Amino acid sequence: MHPKTLVAAAALALPLAACGDSAPRDNVVVAASAAPAGLDFTTTGGAAAPQALVGNVYETLVRIDASGTPVPHLAERVERDGGVFTFHLRDGVTFADGTPFTADDAAYSIHYVQNEWTNGLKAQMDPVTHVEVVDEHTLRVAVEGGEAAEDAWLWSMGTLTGAMMTPAGVDKLATAPLGTGPYTVKRFDVGEAIEFDAREDYWGGDVARDGLIRYFDDPVSAVNALRVGDADVVWGMQAPQLIDTLPENIRVGVGTTNGEVLLSMNNTRAPFDDPDVRRAVAYAVDRAAVNEVVYNGLGTDTGGAPVPPTDPWYPGRDFYPFDPDKARELLAGRTPEITITVPNRPYAQEASELLYSQLHDVGFRVRLETVEFPAVWLNQVLKGHDYQASLVSHVEPRDVPMLFGNPEYYLGYDNAVVRERIAAGDMAGAVEQIMDDAAALTLTNAPNIVLYAPGVSGLDPNVVTDSLPLNEVEK
Repeated sequence: MHPKTLVAAAALALPLAACGDSAPRDNVVVAASAAPAGLDFTTTGGAAAPQALVGNVYETLVRIDASGTPVPHLAERVERDGGVFTFHLRDGVTFADGTPFTADDAAYSIHYVQNEWTNGLKAQMDPVTHVEVVDEHTLRVAVEGGEAAEDAWLWSMGTLTGAMMTPAGVDKLATAPLGTGPYTVKRFDVGEAIEFDAREDYWGGDVARDGLIRYFDDPVSAVNALRVGDADVVWGMQAPQLIDTLPENIRVGVGTTNGEVLLSMNNTRAPFDDPDVRRAVAYAVDRAAVNEVVYNGLGTDTGGAPVPPTDPWYPGRDFYPFDPDKARELLAGRTPEITITVPNRPYAQEASELLYSQLHDVGFRVRLETVEFPAVWLNQVLKGHDYQASLVSHVEPRDVPMLFGNPEYYLGYDNAVVRERIAAGDMAGAVEQIMDDAAALTLTNAPNIVLYAPGVSGLDPNVVTDSLPLNEVEK
């Protein structure tokens, strides 16, 4: 394989921020839905914390552009020779405490994922076999597994697992995260808001405004905040039926996401330890009706597969077409009793009511249990595995290995063939086996609905990774 080089485009060669006093800054206020339970995403799954921090507080050696391609960022150039990647770091990059960002920090960050993280996404760093600090601004990383595994690893380095940290900051990950990004965290009110201070010494240039992400359980409240000027952007608006009620001067953008609205079935608990029962569920669910009821038809049907259309291994076919008679045939007269543990998010509540009807129609006896999200759902379902079925939007990018490659994960899915295919980089083959087993069912790929106040722009509504970069908002 010939060596390849990724070189930062001229637009990325950003000037250093000007020094000196500046006028008080305005705020960029973004209204979002799911709030993080904490700021330390190294120990806890979920997308809310990395969404708020990656690109704002933490940065990565490469970033993922709008086409899904890794391009240089903290590294101004990346050379690739087979499975060996050499990162040439930018001069003049500093952490928010003023200390320079060096190859030692980059090596430390990779080792920290491997040795200290408990977030399931740490597996994305498994292909790394050797990390070498060549000099202060040069890092060499050896990756095994073949070209597909190497490509996947480089892509992951543009997401939360590639967040560059420093030994001086890891003791305060939950309270005062320290990175090279344009912001620092000023205040974190659990369930309410994260307030950011713009850095005056940001290596990438002037940061025009401070930032604030406010969290709303109710989409109507988020839209009202936009109407009265208390928010500039509503990100991931959860009630598409409100679009037709908006004033004409509020601009609407609709993009795709990594959000698989996943009907999870606990593969270790009856009745879902039986693959035929899981297959019966998959045939019983009318996914088109779920998309229409929950997202006004704006979602994307993935054929039931846990893969967004932007991933290269997207299968592009329907694994379980709506067929209630086939579901009844698989149940063979059984009437399983099931409880669906539903997070108190609007999309989940609406989808669960439809699921109740569809599953009851083929013979399931269904009970719906509503729990608070994120705290109760994370503790009971994700961590405690104390559930039969649930549904939640999994928005972590390229998360098939996390969801289905670890038998200890909350799905309880255990298939050695799938793990072997994931390890070999055969993601398409892994997805085929996962769907044959009906390990879980994607109801729809969630759309990203973004509302902009008059005069506000920026923030591409198409979600490629796990970042909500406040510095891209223009007012």
